Amino acid sequence: MINLRWGLLGFWILASISRAEPQSASVSLPELTVYLPRVANQSPADTFAMPVSPLRFEPLVDLQARNLSEAQADVTLRGGIFENTGFRLGAVSMVDPQTGHYLAEIPVAPVMLGAPEIITGTGHALNAMNSTVGGVAYDWRTVRTAGIFAAGAGESGMNRQEFYQGYVSDVELGGRHLAADAAWARSESSGAVPFGDSKFSRFTARLQLADQHAQTDLVAGYQAKFFGWPNLYTPFNSDETENLATLLIAINHRSDLGHGDFVELGAFHRRNKDDYAFNRFAPVGPVHPYQHTTWVDGAALGGRRELGPVTLNFHAETSADDLQSTSLTFGNYHARTMSRLVLVPEKTWRMEDGTSLVAKAGAGWDTSNHGGAATSPIFELAREQEASPLRRLYLSFATTTQLPSYTALNSNPAAGLFRGNPNLGRETSRNLELGVQGLFDGWTVQAAFFHRRDDSLVDWTFRNGVTARTANPVDVVTTGTELVARRTWSAVDLVVGYTWLAKDANYRGALVDASFYALNYARQRVTAALTVRLGHGFELRLDHVARWQADNLLRTVGGNHALTGALGLAWRPPSLRAVEFNVRVDNLWNSAYQEVPAVPATPRQFSAGVSYAW
Repeated sequence: MINLRWGLLGFWILASISRAEPQSASVSLPELTVYLPRVANQSPADTFAMPVSPLRFEPLVDLQARNLSEAQADVTLRGGIFENTGFRLGAVSMVDPQTGHYLAEIPVAPVMLGAPEIITGTGHALNAMNSTVGGVAYDWRTVRTAGIFAAGAGESGMNRQEFYQGYVSDVELGGRHLAADAAWARSESSGAVPFGDSKFSRFTARLQLADQHAQTDLVAGYQAKFFGWPNLYTPFNSDETENLATLLIAINHRSDLGHGDFVELGAFHRRNKDDYAFNRFAPVGPVHPYQHTTWVDGAALGGRRELGPVTLNFHAETSADDLQSTSLTFGNYHARTMSRLVLVPEKTWRMEDGTSLVAKAGAGWDTSNHGGAATSPIFELAREQEASPLRRLYLSFATTTQLPSYTALNSNPAAGLFRGNPNLGRETSRNLELGVQGLFDGWTVQAAFFHRRDDSLVDWTFRNGVTARTANPVDVVTTGTELVARRTWSAVDLVVGYTWLAKDANYRGALVDASFYALNYARQRVTAALTVRLGHGFELRLDHVARWQADNLLRTVGGNHALTGALGLAWRPPSLRAVEFNVRVDNLWNSAYQEVPAVPATPRQFSAGVSYAW
């Protein structure tokens, strides 16, 4: 059936291409979305776009969603788990001390951000704090005078509205223009399954001072999300709900100093409220059984600076958090500070044939008032040549560490749905990698082979006969290969990705029948993103992911082999270029595959919308 579907779809696309009018530029995507070149569909069918939205089909990301990706999404890289992946916003790392499930809760309109960059290896070790496998990094986009209104409707009573306005004034302060922008969005739906309803809203405002070489942003954002789903976090056939409210206040400054040198600094305050209900129909008493609030204050300074024959890469970051909870009360503490300092000198040798040899060697140092300190070596040797098809060849080794979340540390170790361990310690990851980047026969290609060892990784596991999930430390060795290739023709953009992973896990004698996260991975995963400019203002956008998943006792429906996809069709009338009509379909083949084991998949969703830009 899958082969037949692929064949029919391919025939239709080829027929469309043959009728397409060659064009040199694509139909512009709505400016409220984050444009990630390796993904065709930037926005979802069933709510407004969030910073996490384009990661659904990013070749280097395996996103595991509950209900919608925008409701609750675990972002995993290279076979890691949701808490191994960090999020960086400008200079600072976004930290959620309660649980990594909420790392992607960033109340910022995507129109204010650049495309997300996936950082791994030495790039991640140099630029992030308290994550081990990799990270997703966003930069602040420059404000321009423009606006847009978008609205859409779809199945299950879904409706969404979005508004954005940016303005660059004539006022100059210190030679830089003063600008401001604001964005508002909301959506609601009765749900694709019974008791899968959702209601989201977000507001973001920003002041900016910018010129060609420096930019300062002051941002305030608030986001409220309510959503329900059966088996949202537990495999016990309960209709669960989550109510999240996230506040973010941040300031960021970046100065580009020329020749690749820069300095960037920032600070933030983040508050996240979480009200989780295992049974949405249970009587609500004076104290909710799973209600948590966390506060985090953080600051960072980083950059790159040439110092004579050596260039210094540096990054310093610190954060302080606090937790108030009705249930996470069994650990040894509910507040802590974390800090990280990274110094990596870099030396470049330029050869007569235009080749450059670049060596980086340094270390990161992590410390906390709970969890001790750790020193982490960082090394990379690269051969670079812009005039050659083989642009970059590198070998790297990087060590990163992180501390467990409060859900793992402070949950009752002997009772309840989530059982923690107050004695969990610092997690350590060591990554050895060989990679290549180049341009071959019109294809832009990047590939990496890596071998990673994670020690004391905190996983959540299941035991037959026990009505709970348990936080257990596990040592995991992961070997993998990643490949991404992209090519653009006059009427077509095509991106393909391939990932292969193998794992060996040791739970140190703990009784484990299944793993919700560490052993929930694709042995092989293939992605394809296709954008076809059909002419007359029409554009077709198609994303697909095919996977061969490792066996998991908890996955009860959908099997281990799955094909999922999304389809978008946009039309911008030639006589009304400010208007765009769109149709979107998520889960195109209506796959029942459970991205998180035991969590029901979201059925196929259809919506249509319109936007007007000025």
